[in-house]
Amino acid sequence: MDPNAPIGVFDSGLGGLTVARAIRAALPDEQLVYLGDTARVPYGTRSAHTVIRYARSCAAHLERRGIKALVVACNTVSAVALDFLRVELDVPVLGVIEPGARAGVAATRTGKLGVIATRGTIASGAYIRAVASIRSRVEVFGQPAPLLVPLAEEGWITGEVPERAVERYLEPLAAQGVDALVLGCTHYPLLRPVIEAVGQRVLGPSLSLADGAEATAAELAELLEARELRAAGPGGLELLVTDLPDRFAEVASRFLGEDVEEIDVHQVDL
Repeated sequence: MDPNAPIGVFDSGLGGLTVARAIRAALPDEQLVYLGDTARVPYGTRSAHTVIRYARSCAAHLERRGIKALVVACNTVSAVALDFLRVELDVPVLGVIEPGARAGVAATRTGKLGVIATRGTIASGAYIRAVASIRSRVEVFGQPAPLLVPLAEEGWITGEVPERAVERYLEPLAAQGVDALVLGCTHYPLLRPVIEAVGQRVLGPSLSLADGAEATAAELAELLEARELRAAGPGGLELLVTDLPDRFAEVASRFLGEDVEEIDVHQVDL
């Protein structure tokens, strides 16, 4: 396999760009191809059968582009379709749940770990299973925080509105005594300063946050190093969407933390 081949990253929409951002920070010499399935977003309200079908089509498109590894930057797909993709593809496949769970287990000192995510991810029990496979004595307390997704997409990441939303979502976890919190949705890193500040007030000043995007990027770096697949550079980013490329370009800069005006967003059919 060519070490200078691109890394494929896909999500149902915008959120996975925070994973792409973390990968670019950890692996600046790598070429990334990001696919946002904006025509069929959101995945979290779909049946498992439908999510698997969508995931297969996204992965197949990226594989045809000659990728050397695939990162599933979607908690829903990571929860229900990862094993199918690992069987069907001839490249390494990473999800975001397992790295996030490992980071959460490493962060907790009391063995009481909170996870905030979308309703679908919490309902899937994927983080509970992932944590149990790592350390069975760690208790996982899941809390859906669905309002944080539209807040991130609309750019409401500071001020009273996001602070009140985060406070309401974290209050049930305070009663459980959690001392570490996993950001279990790829939108949430945009709200990390608010989540951290409110969390330290509600859950305690020693609260630790585990970012699944950063953990996934770190594990990808380890995988590429172990398989001698690190690229020599130069790094770059290609953005693909299945619908509304202009709208995607408008919001992508906020998620990536960089200006994407110089990056063309191409629409593709799956």
